[in-house]
Amino acid sequence: MDYQLKNNFLTVTLSDKGAEIKSVKDVNSGREYMWQADPEIWGRHAPILFPVVGRLKDDQYTYDGKTYHMGQHGFARDAQFTVEEQDDKHIVFLLTSNEDTKKMYPFDFELRVSYSLVNNLLEEHFTVTNTDTKEMIFGIGGHPGFNLPTDNGLNKNDYYFKFDPSMDHVKIPLKAPYLDWENRSLLATDSLFEISDELFKDDAWVFELKQPNKISIRTDKSDYHINVKMENAPFVGLWSQYPKAGNYICIEPWWGIADTLDSDGQLEHKRGMNHLAPSEVWENGFTIAFHDKAK
Repeated sequence: MDYQLKNNFLTVTLSDKGAEIKSVKDVNSGREYMWQADPEIWGRHAPILFPVVGRLKDDQYTYDGKTYHMGQHGFARDAQFTVEEQDDKHIVFLLTSNEDTKKMYPFDFELRVSYSLVNNLLEEHFTVTNTDTKEMIFGIGGHPGFNLPTDNGLNKNDYYFKFDPSMDHVKIPLKAPYLDWENRSLLATDSLFEISDELFKDDAWVFELKQPNKISIRTDKSDYHINVKMENAPFVGLWSQYPKAGNYICIEPWWGIADTLDSDGQLEHKRGMNHLAPSEVWENGFTIAFHDKAK
């Protein structure tokens, strides 16, 4: 079922399947900001990644002597959430562990994904509660895909990423689908980072973040731009499908990463994971600002 948030700036459509953003439209121009999930290219809009981010080696891991199987990015993106709260500008989706999740992930939990609309800003917030009697180990992240409009003579290559702060960032090489952690390096991101199909021929660009960051999608040919602000996400992925390409780009705040080349498959040893004691609550999130004013 779909739900809607609306104010004088934006109309947001969300689904209880995966607690996913399906559409963000500018009220005045009618502009659609979100990728519309073309199944021939990439059939999602903005999936929630939980309880892992990225791919596990052989799509499996071991915990407490038992092996579990789980696909890329976990199961939340395909799960049925319930709506716990809703008004015109705020909604909370809830996913609770059950028999199906326990087959893939041996922890009792509550995952809340909330969205709040403030002017031209959409806040996406994650709340994880450990309802188990043992420490919970998890990864989580967002994966929003944003349209790159090609009207008025624009094309994909007219857009670029802008990092704020403008400084070098640690890049983690991806030998798809796993991360080459030992060969991390500093990459200059203090200049404009042009978007193109070829940019993603080796899969996503993954960065380790050390401070609050804002990453923007911009073009010099219009004032269309989208800002993703992350206060304390330790990682971010930049991605678009290749070689089947579309006019969209993903900026993905992550609190977790894919398995590394040297991963031993033990969940307790997995890099980038969050550890939550029984009855404790973990909260984090990010904001997306949408702008569409023709020059």
